This record gives sequence, structure tokens and C-alpha cells, in this order.
Amino acid sequence: MVAAEAESDGVLLSGNMKNRKSIQEPRFDYYSHELPDIDLSECEFPHVIEIYDFPQEFRTEDLLRIFCSYQKKGFDIKWVDDTHALGVFSSPITARDALGIKHTMVKIRPLSQATRAAKAKARACAEFLQPAKERPETSAALARRLVISALGVRSKQSKTEREAELKKLQEARERKRLEAKQREDIWEGRGQSAV
Repeated sequence: MVAAEAESDGVLLSGNMKNRKSIQEPRFDYYSHELPDIDLSECEFPHVIEIYDFPQEFRTEDLLRIFCSYQKKGFDIKWVDDTHALGVFSSPITARDALGIKHTMVKIRPLSQATRAAKAKARACAEFLQPAKERPETSAALARRLVISALGVRSKQSKTEREAELKKLQEARERKRLEAKQREDIWEGRGQSAV
């Protein structure tokens, strides 16, 4: 009875080899394939470090808290996996300074010594790994004006305060225009003799 049920399933227990299928050996051994190590020179991403070996429960806020002293200078996090992240600083000097941080929950190393996955992430996200820039100086003038006009109330700001705020905005516009002109002059090769 058992042999009959086994025969109906296509398997013979009696040792008959006529229904046995041959197993073909694979042509390629994918398990032994190793990816070449990604070569990142020291000067390619000197402002990026690898943050690793931290608990999987860590979130971006936890890493930002560890590097809080660098946030004003410009600091950003790019995740690689649950226990690896890239720290992007505003300059190579700041990144070298951050390598000296000793913390019990995280380890830090330069990107040139990072894992293959971290280097691959850095290469894949190269345009997003530009040095972090400081947030530009802002003003609440536009927001205040919009809120006041929407609510239909009168501003409690004095005339001198409004004029000072307007002057500050004009100076910022002029500074931005001059910087753009200087960049264009440098790009076009003008004004070299004036420097």
C-alpha cells in the first residue's frame, strides 16, 4: 500500500532508477563571487565619515544628538543600513575634528576605511554628499506681513524697526547679487587684474 502511494507520487522506494531526474550542476558559482573593493581616494570625499556599530534602534535624531556641536557648522546624515550611516560635514577640517569624538554607542572612521556598502552608498549618492552648508540668515518680515494682512490687524512694529528690517533685507539682496556677479566674473575670466 505504501509503495503504491509512493509510486503514484512519482517516487519509487524500491530502488528503481528509471523515474529519477538528474540534477544539473550550475555553470557559475555565485556564492564565491566577491565584489571588487571600491577605491575611494582620500581627496574624493574628505568631508564624509562613516558612523557604524550603533544599535539598530537608533534613529536620525539619536545620531544628530551625538554630533549636535557640528550642526551649526553644517552636518547631515545619510543612512547606509540599520547600523551604518554617513556623516556629511561642511569641510574636511570639521570631519577630521569629528573623527576624534569618543562615544560609547557609536564608532567613527574615515570613508577611505569604511565598509564596501558605505563606499558604494557614497559613490551612488555623490551629488547628495556635497559639503553641508549653513542655513542662510532669515527674516520674519514676510511671514509677519502675511499674517497681519490675513488677520486684518495693525502691526505693533515701530517705524524704525520696519525700516531697519527693510534695510537688512536690501543689504542681503545686494550681497547675494554681488556674490552671483563675482561667480560669473570668475567663470568668464573677467576682473582677474583687479584682484
